[in-house]
Amino acid sequence: MPIFESWLDRASRDDSHALNDREAYSASPSHERFLPKLVTVMAEGYGWARFRADFLAGITVAVVALPLAMALGIASGASPDKGLVTAVVAGLLISLLGGSRVQIGGPTGAFVVVVFGVIAKHGYDGLVLATLLAGIILIVAGYSRLGGLVRFVPAPVVTGFTAGIAIIIATSQVMDIAGLSIPDVSADFLPRWQAYIVSAGTFDGVTLAMGLGCLTALLLLRRFAPKLPAYLIVIILSAIVVRFWGLDIATIGSRFPDLPSGLPMPSLPDFGMAKIIEVLPAAFTIAFLAGIEALLSAVVADGMTGYRHRSNQELVAQGVANMGSALFGGLPATGAIARTATNVRSGGTSPIAGIIHAVALLLFILFASDLMKLVPMAALAAVLLMVAWGMSEAGRFVSLLRISADDRAVLLITFGLTVLVDLTVAIGVGVTLASLMFMARMARTVQIGAVSDNLSEEPGQRDSLPEGVEVFRIAGPFFFGVAGELVEVLKRIARPPRAIILRMEDVPFLDSSGLVALAELRRQCARLNSAVILCMPDQSIVERLAHIQTHGPAAPLHLVADFAQALEMAKTL
Repeated sequence: MPIFESWLDRASRDDSHALNDREAYSASPSHERFLPKLVTVMAEGYGWARFRADFLAGITVAVVALPLAMALGIASGASPDKGLVTAVVAGLLISLLGGSRVQIGGPTGAFVVVVFGVIAKHGYDGLVLATLLAGIILIVAGYSRLGGLVRFVPAPVVTGFTAGIAIIIATSQVMDIAGLSIPDVSADFLPRWQAYIVSAGTFDGVTLAMGLGCLTALLLLRRFAPKLPAYLIVIILSAIVVRFWGLDIATIGSRFPDLPSGLPMPSLPDFGMAKIIEVLPAAFTIAFLAGIEALLSAVVADGMTGYRHRSNQELVAQGVANMGSALFGGLPATGAIARTATNVRSGGTSPIAGIIHAVALLLFILFASDLMKLVPMAALAAVLLMVAWGMSEAGRFVSLLRISADDRAVLLITFGLTVLVDLTVAIGVGVTLASLMFMARMARTVQIGAVSDNLSEEPGQRDSLPEGVEVFRIAGPFFFGVAGELVEVLKRIARPPRAIILRMEDVPFLDSSGLVALAELRRQCARLNSAVILCMPDQSIVERLAHIQTHGPAAPLHLVADFAQALEMAKTL
């Protein structure tokens, strides 16, 4: 197998450092290798001891993932088998091809709101097509090396929309945990609560007792036995109670009587250009969520293991996984932070643990899927309420409220729009607002002004400027937020100078607006018969200045290496 051997040789060569792939975190994602971490692990030498640890971790994660996959499938407006299919197919592909050693993939709570809305608007076929397109988008993003961009999504935006999703998930479970009888409940937040209030008298006491009992049991297990698989224990106990006490409450079997056994045959969804255009916005939303949650999960895993993931390879794996899930009729998938953390805490050291987790779930689908029909809906609702609480990150939400007014505004606006309007709108508005506020803060830190005539702080220089020479200093990034200030400073000069020295040694960055402002400065100086001397500009700035055209004549532009040369040239001019 020469191809596989060449991969192993390359992986062994690239990861031959003392800490293997624990590269410095300052390494740029744009220079990452496109190589699955499974290949890296195999190149290191994979023995029985590691396999045993990964096997136990994979089984533990499967126990946690089993009830979650069913619950998330139902909460998304699909069925429990769709969630299990997604966990098997996508989870397997993410572990096989991913850029993280310990990432566990599958359906997550972040997709519940999006999937529910897509199904309501475009039908399940529309969701499958959107998931397929999202996979293609993620693969393109990975090979375009966009994995590092997740660092630029502000924390208030991430926390705001995850907390909003948590509220929506919790709201969606009120009907099942209370046994309310509502024939057609709206997917929107306020109409849903209106329907709950109108139908409050239809609650079922037995269902409510089952739901609250399961929720209490989950809280107690989480508090006093955190290492036990609380979700699975509660699901099994609730099914036993329903079976042997003969309770007349809603179960998975009564809600979904025709659940299939086994994996469906892969097939392409029906599509045409009109349908593709119709679901494309949903596909971009799914791709964005899958990418950002997968990379955030990988970062969490890095912090727990000390290794460094390959973000672009992870995006490619997420894209392939979503395409695979769509071909089998599954849901969108991404890296699951809670299940990934469970994998690490259980001793998982490689993608083999994720593969074991997917195989264990597949065995359940093939040989024990009838057992899920006994699970009461109220128990799954209790599980999802716990998931929603974990997603809410209430502590972080409160701490961000206390940091600054700008962050508080971004957090609350993103949160409010997620709950009341739409997740896509919330993310777009949140990122845009955070960017504008950041640029405003950056603009306030940039200083553009005239240098005092007293130059005694300049070693070896005279105590005053030559007559008719003005010196200006720019300190900070010269971008569009402050570019206009340069021309305004020039307008405030009482007499036209013979020469203007522009000190740029403290300018780390200059964008196109800054270049245009310099061109405008040259145009005005031509009108005033003044020369322009740039002192210590960055070489990239010099190269870019040559491409800026002025509207009308431009003053001569002189480039010097230091301030002493600038003064000498000013005297000559």
